[in-house]
Amino acid sequence: MRYRNLGNTGLFVSELCLGTMTFGGNGEMWSQIGNLQQADADRLVGRALDAGINFIDTADVYSQGQSEVITGQALRNLGVARDDVVVATKVFGPTGTDDPYRSSGVNNRGASRYHIMEGVKASLKRLQLDHIDLYQIHGFDPATPIEETVRALHTLVEHGHVRYLGVSNWAAWQIMKALGIARQNGWHRFESLQAYYTVAGRDLEREIVPLLENEKLGLMVWSPLAGGLLSGKYTRDGEAQAGDRRATFDFPPVDRERGFDCIDTMREIADTKGVSVARIALAWLLHQRAVTSVIVGARRLDQLDDNIAATEVRLDEDELDRLDQVSALPPEYPGWMLDRQGDYRRGQMSASRQR
Repeated sequence: MRYRNLGNTGLFVSELCLGTMTFGGNGEMWSQIGNLQQADADRLVGRALDAGINFIDTADVYSQGQSEVITGQALRNLGVARDDVVVATKVFGPTGTDDPYRSSGVNNRGASRYHIMEGVKASLKRLQLDHIDLYQIHGFDPATPIEETVRALHTLVEHGHVRYLGVSNWAAWQIMKALGIARQNGWHRFESLQAYYTVAGRDLEREIVPLLENEKLGLMVWSPLAGGLLSGKYTRDGEAQAGDRRATFDFPPVDRERGFDCIDTMREIADTKGVSVARIALAWLLHQRAVTSVIVGARRLDQLDDNIAATEVRLDEDELDRLDQVSALPPEYPGWMLDRQGDYRRGQMSASRQR
């Protein structure tokens, strides 16, 4: 297991992060993703820690708060030292009427100062922690000024409730605006983005990856197997089997034709190496320069073990080229114009470095 800096910080996190969306099963949508209870969750967390994973991601909205409860109790049950684990959670959506730590009022949602301040207190109680290592805004709130959100998060860091700040599912311009506001006011900034990214879904590379690299933000990847589509258990002409996640919850959306072109190529590479297709999909992400940590979730220990084994897969230049070609994004404006006009300047820069 390798460890990488989270964004422009001195905090090191494992290249794989254990996702806990499968914990709890409260609510119709969450039960389709997973319904692991405490004993099974303890086993998964223990196996992840034994493999060197020091990074755990959850959210207050997962299973209406129950995922945070189970995650926090697992750390207690396993006797995990607080300094040995980096705990990340998120705030944005309502946690539901069954949540004993929050009401279902009209302000129990969004990225307002009110909801953030109340949300962090509830998450700390569920997790049984005195601080959260990485606190992330789970989505963009069109009803709240970005300045209000950034200032509230700064307050949490200053008060010691939170160590670092992150964001999830924002557009490049929204992230950049938030960074500019933080810089202008001397406030704590976002250090990471949590976003969807797979070999079959490379939209992130158009605007967001250049932003992350330029501003030195870390990237946490959610749904690295595209909701199981890239696991290798689906065929181009086959249908999802009963009990498969995509049979009842077809998310995230994927261009199926392009996706199965990628799967065909990954299967060829996987067969050559004697590993699963899922390991190739994860390994591809681990080979991408912008990626800090890949979030892996599982319902069973054997699934988690296979995901962890992806850290041992090395893809050579030819294999990476094959995957790059089959998954390449179609050109879009202004990207193709930026590339065209920037070519001669990149040539000048390259020549100057060789002198």
